[in-house]
Amino acid sequence: MTDTQSSLHAAATAKPPFYRDSTIVKWLAQLATLAAVIFALVFLVGEAGENLEAKSIQTGFDFLEVDPDIALGEGIDTDPATSGRALWVGMVNTIRMAIAGIALATVLGTLIGIGRLSSNWLVAKLASAFIEYMRNIPLLVHIILFFVAIATVFPGFGEDVDPVSGDVRQGPINGVLHISNKGISIPRVHIDDGFYQWLIVVLIGAAVARWVAKKRHEVQDRTGQVTYPVLSALGVLLTFAVAGWFTHPIFGWVGDAVFAPIRDLIDGTPPGLVQILLTVTAVTVAAWWIKRFFDARRTPGGSAKLTDDDWFRVIFAGVLAGVASLVFLLLWPGMSSWLINSSRDLFDVLANKFGDGRGSVFDDPPLNVSMPDIEKRGNFANMGPSGLNLTQGFAAVFFGVVLYTAAFIAEIVRGGILAVPKGQTEAAQAIGLKRSTMLRLVILPQAFRVSLPPLGNQYLNLTKNTSLAIAVGYTDVVQVGQTIFNQTGRSLEVFIIWMLFYLACSLTISVVVNFFNVRLKIVER
Repeated sequence: MTDTQSSLHAAATAKPPFYRDSTIVKWLAQLATLAAVIFALVFLVGEAGENLEAKSIQTGFDFLEVDPDIALGEGIDTDPATSGRALWVGMVNTIRMAIAGIALATVLGTLIGIGRLSSNWLVAKLASAFIEYMRNIPLLVHIILFFVAIATVFPGFGEDVDPVSGDVRQGPINGVLHISNKGISIPRVHIDDGFYQWLIVVLIGAAVARWVAKKRHEVQDRTGQVTYPVLSALGVLLTFAVAGWFTHPIFGWVGDAVFAPIRDLIDGTPPGLVQILLTVTAVTVAAWWIKRFFDARRTPGGSAKLTDDDWFRVIFAGVLAGVASLVFLLLWPGMSSWLINSSRDLFDVLANKFGDGRGSVFDDPPLNVSMPDIEKRGNFANMGPSGLNLTQGFAAVFFGVVLYTAAFIAEIVRGGILAVPKGQTEAAQAIGLKRSTMLRLVILPQAFRVSLPPLGNQYLNLTKNTSLAIAVGYTDVVQVGQTIFNQTGRSLEVFIIWMLFYLACSLTISVVVNFFNVRLKIVER
């Protein structure tokens, strides 16, 4: 090799200076950006704290332990003892509306989307008219319209009085179904003593039903014979549920034999041991994830070259484990005591629920029904707590967000169906499938694979749109929070709680949607 060739080879293989290395420059730029963001946040928080202190405005979350002296319109606790409890009631009301709204909007939107593609002219035009009407009018207008409609169209509450007994009656079926301008009250199914013992039998039945369905599927795949695996599994589950209804008291020993010893073990655990266990768990999980990450990128020829993003993930996992260990050991040492007390209380409740002597076969069935009732306070009648009450505010917000979101979901489903190759439909028709079977087994499964990501966005919109409930006085987290900061003056803290709550809801929905999106993804070689 000549001197010229040696010089060229050395120049080609020489590493550039660190300030010209693209990898180092990119990392330095990212670290500098991160440092700038952290500095800006620290600066803004410090300035805000100084300004609030200069104006003698108190800050902190101690108000959550103070009695707000307010009464809530509806929820799991209408007379909360603390502001934190009141906000929790509002959160539960919001979550309840979001979950029920997502389920109903999905079903309704799917049906309307299918209807818009129907060959029936009237059905297609009605579906199109519904979509255009709901999408082009603001949601707040829909909510107020439903609120006013319920107040004006439905009959008044408590206007029918028995002339003999003086009791208030409400139709259309007194004591069973009450419909009025204050809302709708229907029979409420609730758990009773013996439910948790009965639940053990049902869970055993679910495991057996899953095994039966698996075996029936295997027989069907092997022989081609129709074995009805789903119906067989449902039959097994129903059999266990009926049998458990009469035999559930035999599991009354579970409370004292299983949950009580666990409660006592947790109660005797020293907080220092919990701190060590949490730290070891954080480090172990991070090490396991990093090892698994490297193993996934190892080839027969050796380890594959890692990208900058790969190294960032590895470093982030290590830093996260270090931060968690720091929190467990130094920054929040009381977390271990909180975990011990919370876990002990949880297993104490379970020991009581599963305790011996709970649940008589005839006196205390696992499930019970409470019929609607009427409360009369002075000269005013109102819906009692016995039935399942759909108040005027809840109904207005619920129907508003459901119908509004269903219109957008219908268009997403329609687009997903049109994205399915036409040959799939023709093949299903060629083998003689009915339209309902074709939709259920061929078209919709493929359509939802395309539709699921935008559906997740609509679920997020529905959850956040429930904040408009304040317009009609429904007791959601926004309405409760506004009442509390009017009482306490802690508006900044309440806004932070709102942000964290809706962030948690959005991230939870995203995780669930992404999970099913991965499950529905086509497996490729």
